[in-house]
Amino acid sequence: MDLTAIQQAIAQHGYWALFVGTFLEGETFFILAGIAARKGLLNPYYVALIAMLGGFIGDQVFFALGRWRGAEVFTWSSSIARRAVDARRLIRRHAVVLILLSRFLYGLRIIIPLACGMAGIPAWRFVLLNFVSAMAWCLIFGGLGYLFGGLIFDRLDLFKGLQMVAVLVVVVLVVSYLIMKLVRRRLMGEDGDK
Repeated sequence: MDLTAIQQAIAQHGYWALFVGTFLEGETFFILAGIAARKGLLNPYYVALIAMLGGFIGDQVFFALGRWRGAEVFTWSSSIARRAVDARRLIRRHAVVLILLSRFLYGLRIIIPLACGMAGIPAWRFVLLNFVSAMAWCLIFGGLGYLFGGLIFDRLDLFKGLQMVAVLVVVVLVVSYLIMKLVRRRLMGEDGDK
């Protein structure tokens, strides 16, 4: 597949892929879409709006699913069930912080909205905090993709640029994972003290 075909595929399907990717998890898709926007393949304003909507709507759907069928959803996977026990315990004491940070905590992006729905967090509160979190996430990850993507591709050829993007994505995921571990340890430590 040549570079022109790749660029055409991004231009034709990039927005839908971004929406689906941010609906489910997001960072990788958002950074890549930011890079595509920097290269002129996608409109940066549409990228920001679609990524924000994908993340926001995804979290709202998982919140509603937690309200409607939460206990049943957690039985689908033992991994989800284990994380849900921790998330529910933390939500009782730290709901606001967890909702605001949920999309920044790798591996808990879907679990926290589900657990919030099960825990009976008021819908208006979840919508408001989820919107604030989506805006902050949009600015941070969209900015990373747009700014650093341009720097990487402007200074390197395509192959080396793609390698640097892969490194950037891995670094973002590792940092998100470490933040999640730190927040979890801190919040769990506080819960253990009470």
